[in-house]
Amino acid sequence: MKELLVRRLLVYVSLLVCVPAANAQYDVVITDFAGKRAPIAIVPFGWEGNTPTAPFDIDDVISADLYRSGRFAPTPEGGMLQKPTSTADLDFDDWLILKVDAVVIGKIIQTGDNAYSVQFQAFDVHTREQLVGYRLPASRGTMRRVAHRAADMIFEKLTGIPGVFDTKVAYVTAKGSERDRTYTLVVSDADGENQFTIMESKDPIMSPAWSPDSRELAYVSFENNVSTVFVQTLRSGNRIKVSSRPGINGAPAFSPDGRKLVLTLGGIDGNLDINVLDLGTRQITRLTTNRSIDTEGTWSPDGRSIYFTSDRGGGPQIYRIGVNGGSPERVTFEGSYNARPRLSPDGTKLALVHQSRGDFRIAVLDIARKDLLIVSEGMQDESPSFAPNSDSLIYATRYGGDGVLEMVSADGVYRQRLASRQGDIREPVWSPFPRY
Repeated sequence: MKELLVRRLLVYVSLLVCVPAANAQYDVVITDFAGKRAPIAIVPFGWEGNTPTAPFDIDDVISADLYRSGRFAPTPEGGMLQKPTSTADLDFDDWLILKVDAVVIGKIIQTGDNAYSVQFQAFDVHTREQLVGYRLPASRGTMRRVAHRAADMIFEKLTGIPGVFDTKVAYVTAKGSERDRTYTLVVSDADGENQFTIMESKDPIMSPAWSPDSRELAYVSFENNVSTVFVQTLRSGNRIKVSSRPGINGAPAFSPDGRKLVLTLGGIDGNLDINVLDLGTRQITRLTTNRSIDTEGTWSPDGRSIYFTSDRGGGPQIYRIGVNGGSPERVTFEGSYNARPRLSPDGTKLALVHQSRGDFRIAVLDIARKDLLIVSEGMQDESPSFAPNSDSLIYATRYGGDGVLEMVSADGVYRQRLASRQGDIREPVWSPFPRY
């Protein structure tokens, strides 16, 4: 019974061929890139404390974050003509010689036993003006996050786009043979660090989805031989079973206010429809009643509409329906296969899986202009998820026989591969911005 449900959910919920699993470990390795990078310098931070060296290399993380964004080319430390840690020591002429557009300097000051102040400044080399300057409190345990927050501030000032370095990614790993496979739901920082396990099981885990406040994850588990939707709190580990109805329970997605889930539900006959679950009352509202497959629901940012995949027109396409029901409206028309819709947080773009010349690739649809842009280059790309700034996406693909993640800008210009050291990663989903 469990195997039948898994097969149905893999077919109906993803409408894609499931790929084999292998060992998995998320390790960020940039192996592919397209686009021009702006030259920038992140000078090694100064240190004022009671030990010979600082407890953490803040500048290394900032530099790695900005490089990984695809937009910047940090100057190697060995190529720097000076290494100032204060404005008084900064000579802009030296950086003009190196043709650097912006320079970042900073210092870590110890203020207590396990208390520090991280200060940093970013300057426009050409105008010689300060772009941003800030002080952030830190401890040894929060140094990495402080570095990400600093990188976010610098990135936003230089690009006008909010940074997403201090966000997280959830994904599912699978390792072992088909008869002895272990599934793990993992959360890590956006750069792959600070991994921790949310759920581990011998039964399949699918479709993770973040709550709007980033404090909970909804997901599908096949424990006890039935598909069940759980909501789990990350900090405490407590989880609640929210849907375990007969047949298929799948594809959860939180509403923008976090009070509801859109679900794919189907009875024993396997016919799937879009439903909305009120998490407070546990009341279910069925939105679609078509005999076709309706699945993969996702909310518009204003909470007024739900986009979903349906084959009611003869093949998988994206449709939109109001949260109060009504007649669904078809959204995609280019090509015979469009599935797995995901809205950008600003509501202007729709990411989806698009079939192009036999390959499954990630595409971005401009909702207003109706323009469809293919942004990935693989043969079996799936599970797109927008970054909270709407500027980038993460998705799963195959490379060298393994499941890996890739990130791409929404315009397809900046692309990079996040390779696993040994194996298979699937179903990534980017968290919202953290709420401090």
